[in-house]
Amino acid sequence: MALLVGTRKGAFVFTSSRDRKAWKVSGPHLKGNEIYHMAYDGRSGAILASIVSGHWGPTVARSEDMGDTWKESSTPPKFPKGSGLSVARLWQIKPGAENEPGVVYVGVEPACLFRSEDGGKSWRVNEALLNHKTRKKWQPGGGGLCLHTILVNGKRPGRIHIGISAVGTLRTDDGGDTWRFQNKNVLVGYQPEKYPEYGQCVHKLAINPATPDVIYHQNHFGVYRSDDAGENWIDIRNNLPSRFGFPMAADANDPKRAYVAPLEGDFSRIPSDGHFAVWGTDNRGKEWFKLDGGLPAKSYYTVLRDGMVADAEDPCGLYFGTTTGQLFASRDQGTHWERITDSLPPILSVSVSAT
Repeated sequence: MALLVGTRKGAFVFTSSRDRKAWKVSGPHLKGNEIYHMAYDGRSGAILASIVSGHWGPTVARSEDMGDTWKESSTPPKFPKGSGLSVARLWQIKPGAENEPGVVYVGVEPACLFRSEDGGKSWRVNEALLNHKTRKKWQPGGGGLCLHTILVNGKRPGRIHIGISAVGTLRTDDGGDTWRFQNKNVLVGYQPEKYPEYGQCVHKLAINPATPDVIYHQNHFGVYRSDDAGENWIDIRNNLPSRFGFPMAADANDPKRAYVAPLEGDFSRIPSDGHFAVWGTDNRGKEWFKLDGGLPAKSYYTVLRDGMVADAEDPCGLYFGTTTGQLFASRDQGTHWERITDSLPPILSVSVSAT
């Protein structure tokens, strides 16, 4: 088991046995760089990291020895000449499906998708998104016009869901040749038209790989679930303390379970009552319960959109990292929490591998 932690000052790799009771750390790797996201590619055993260097700009790095050595892309993601666009950040890296050896995707800012067919060495832009007929009308969210979530459907070749802030969710069924919006019934609270075709500020999407048609969605204005691969969205805020938050995680063993980290709202962005807690559901969002055993009574933690993740163990393990450098873990679906460390730089992302 390994936790891959991206921070504002480098990457850290935490490893443990399958019991997840004790953790060893290596790093910082890629020192001094902002690491927006890391992903473990189970097909090759490699770690991929998105780097934003203050000197050299954004690129992707690959490690085949769990972080000891790294090699950057020979051709990093770049928009074609004449597009008028320049890649500012790489928000999420996602390995392709099992039957796509070498295929990796990366979502960038300004919002677009890039694909690699050689394990991250070189990249090409998705032309359909780059030239989408509505692109000139896309507006950025508070974090920028970022493509921050990529969901690859391992059971349906060619199907990919993406989340763009503040554009909404889109889906392709042909590997990226065409895209269509999927924002039905998703609220936009700051616009005169409350349920437009696009313009929604999606913060995070999550799926259980075994049931990829069930998608959970944390939005700027609510929490949603789709049971039909994004065609329709159901508001499942119910008894949550707020509609606002960033991360969303799905339990890999039970499609009825999902997890969020609510904040008071857009303008304060702190936990309700000065107490950070994860909230979980075991019935697809009909009811939510607070999961705060072992967490501090007073805590103003902020967890970013990629700062919380669930593993594939049974029972599910949950992990979150804060913008003040704390890393917490639970081995029992969030019922009890233990602090792994409180001495990291601001944490941008937490991801997990089974190795």
